[in-house]
Amino acid sequence: MSDEIKQAVETINTAFTEFKAANDARLKEIETKGAADPVTEAKLAKIEADLDAAQKKADAAVLATKRQSRIVTDEKGNEVDLDQKALAWADMIARKSGSRASNFGAKELDGYKNQFLSYMRKGDQVMGADEIKALSVGSDPDGGYVVYPDMSGRTVSKVFETSPMRAYASVQTISTDALEGLFDLDEAASGWVGETQARAETGTPTLKAWRIPTHELFAFPKATQKLLDDAAIDMEAWLANKVAEKFARDESAAFVTGSGVDKPRGFLTYTAGTTLPGTIEQVPTGVSGGFAAAPNGGDVLIDALYGLKAPYRANATWFMNRVTTKLVRKVKDSDGAYLWSPGIAAGQPASLLGYPVASFEDMPDPAASSLSIAVGDMRAAYQIVDRVGIRVLRDPYTAKPYVGFYSTKRVGGDIINFEALKLIRFNS
Repeated sequence: MSDEIKQAVETINTAFTEFKAANDARLKEIETKGAADPVTEAKLAKIEADLDAAQKKADAAVLATKRQSRIVTDEKGNEVDLDQKALAWADMIARKSGSRASNFGAKELDGYKNQFLSYMRKGDQVMGADEIKALSVGSDPDGGYVVYPDMSGRTVSKVFETSPMRAYASVQTISTDALEGLFDLDEAASGWVGETQARAETGTPTLKAWRIPTHELFAFPKATQKLLDDAAIDMEAWLANKVAEKFARDESAAFVTGSGVDKPRGFLTYTAGTTLPGTIEQVPTGVSGGFAAAPNGGDVLIDALYGLKAPYRANATWFMNRVTTKLVRKVKDSDGAYLWSPGIAAGQPASLLGYPVASFEDMPDPAASSLSIAVGDMRAAYQIVDRVGIRVLRDPYTAKPYVGFYSTKRVGGDIINFEALKLIRFNS
């Protein structure tokens, strides 16, 4: 554990103890005097600011831990063979155009990587025939080249670190334009019967299809030719950072509130209801823009959490932004105990009713009828679909003296299990 993270965890625990004492004092002043002392309010605001800053560092440690848990070896614990990895990448790229790759290994991939960086610096107009040949495996018929897997992985990892949805949802990479599956919502009918009684036909379960198409996401970072000519510049890191910044902002918003038209569909966009599939149950707080008065304010949190079926509740996480978290921190149960608890160690998130809290800044602030809190098993509920490869087209003409790098990635996302998630609506 780094000293910085260790200090953040200690600050959270100390600040939350001070927060509870200050908030209790504020509530007592309101009860006895009809209003809180401005000094108490200012003290509480300072404690909350310190708590938020420390929690942000702790949340970053949680995401880093989750990222490491997603980087795995094979089922026997063996390292992935580099030649197999290179061939698998080349073959998946080839299958997009209806062909197959062979005789492509780590050596060839190293050659592709070297020439790809040369392409970013110089363009393919001034590259030799051998250099162009080395790039042929990743050539895109619409122009440009597919980013090699290590760099693509680093870009996606940077997006992952910024866009928490990828840390919690299910992610699948495909080589087609959509991922398809089935909603399995029914059970086979059965019944008890005597040894010699007739067996009547029972009901047959039905299946419904779902389909998640991929949509094109783009970034267009620019650099001067002089910058590109400087051999000290790490082109790989520069491009990965620039592209990741754009992709992360757009993806994060779309997975939460996207319309599904030319972009992924967000989990907050479905209507309220319990009819499956197609609706998500919304649990009202009973108060417009806030929680009910004590001691019943936390009832809606309990109702939403325990409205989940046991398998989804076992893997449940709370999702809300930091403004909502400030409001939730003040909620108590009927015995006067706070429902929110700080993480006690680095890599451990804060918890609400014993379940982890994830910071989703694209979720709305509490307001009339806002859907500001979600709870459930996001990995079971939401599917992210990546089409293999990030494509880069070098453009030295459009904005001289700048060279643009038109980068595209195809990604989709949608709910595939509507009962694995509950939403809390801040209204009656």
